[in-house]
Amino acid sequence: MSRPSENEEEYILRQEMEKRREAVRAKQAELAEEDRAKLKELHWMRCAKCGAELQEVEFRGVKVDKCFSCGGVYLDDGELEQLAGRPGWFDSMIKLVR
Repeated sequence: MSRPSENEEEYILRQEMEKRREAVRAKQAELAEEDRAKLKELHWMRCAKCGAELQEVEFRGVKVDKCFSCGGVYLDDGELEQLAGRPGWFDSMIKLVR
């Protein structure tokens, strides 16, 4: 059997990412509004590594979330592509780390 082409691998990866997004959306839909609000209050602008408060800083014209406690940097959807200066760059990078 032949190895999938880059286009096929990219398609499969995109399908897997969409399945994960849908699973998260479904789980969020099951939560009561009050529970979603509590989770947001607990985690909003908090570092995933150490729990410290994140500060929004501008880097290369993009506002990113920075933890000054542990040094972590967090990007919202689309910000990595903005920083890379090439829309779709992240999708291309996935092929390299896979």
